[in-house]
Amino acid sequence: MAVKKFNYQNLNKLDLDYDLLNSLTKIHEFKGKEELYLADKSYEFDRLKNLAMIQSTEASNRIEGISTTDARLKQLIADKTTPINRDEEEIAGYRDVLKLIHEDYQYLELNRNNILALHKKLYEYSPQNFRGKFKANDNVITENEKIRFRPAPAYLTPMLIDDLCNEYKQAIQQEKVDPLILIPCFILDFLSIHPFTDGNGRMSRLLTMLLMYQSGYVIGKYISIEHLIEKTKSTYYESLDASSVGWFDNVQDYTPFVRYFLGVILRANEELIERFELMRHSISSADRVISELHKALQPLSRAELEMSLPAISQRTIERALAKLQKENKIEKVGQGRSTRYRGK
Repeated sequence: MAVKKFNYQNLNKLDLDYDLLNSLTKIHEFKGKEELYLADKSYEFDRLKNLAMIQSTEASNRIEGISTTDARLKQLIADKTTPINRDEEEIAGYRDVLKLIHEDYQYLELNRNNILALHKKLYEYSPQNFRGKFKANDNVITENEKIRFRPAPAYLTPMLIDDLCNEYKQAIQQEKVDPLILIPCFILDFLSIHPFTDGNGRMSRLLTMLLMYQSGYVIGKYISIEHLIEKTKSTYYESLDASSVGWFDNVQDYTPFVRYFLGVILRANEELIERFELMRHSISSADRVISELHKALQPLSRAELEMSLPAISQRTIERALAKLQKENKIEKVGQGRSTRYRGK
């Protein structure tokens, strides 16, 4: 087996075509705009942050087949209930790690011990003997019962994680490569090592948030990156597959996954600016509701409207729906919990 080496000094030789460079430029421009909005204390950001927390926790777990009901999810995120099964235990663990990263990212140095500590916290509510420990046995990544990728062997994992963290930190300190290029390369390498028995995907998304925040990109606090990844899950896996070819021989091409990552971050920035603009121009609640219904390809429930319109309270959405129905601008489909609304 070839010796795996990480060399982020060579990332400045990546084939960054016009589209990739354009995405980087736009994200940098958005960052400047968002900093101006975030400095304006007249905006209410708590609803955006709460929605992002709910969507991130739900989506990152659902990618791995872990879920619960909407009502239970909201209670768990608000810490108003305790987990009642394994899925909810893992959801609660993700919630706690994400909160920790939101609040203390500047104190969480990227190293082996902290990665293990975050993994242990991820399984804090689960009696799993592998929590906070690297894999003891070799593992494989499968899809439809076929082996998609063979990660690094277990005995090399601690050394590779140390090397990976050190190489990333050195590259960040030298400031020769944009952090938005370094972060997806780190994540691709982390997933190729696949250091844990379980939880690798969720850990990779949590580490993405950590590294983004540490590099000054706080978009994940207000727009769920994990939710956007879930919506493009097949492309996410395709880009990971394409970039992992030749990984053991040190000839992998990071470009497919970098391209995917930048696309997701760009879309997140676009969504945040759109929401800021809505708040700034004070479009009426009824107009926002009917606009959302016309954009949707199918009828939406009240809960779905709340998720799509985080700046509007539940009560205000209810009043807007009643007003629009009275004006015969929308129609109700179904009854009870199955109630949906669509524009006429």
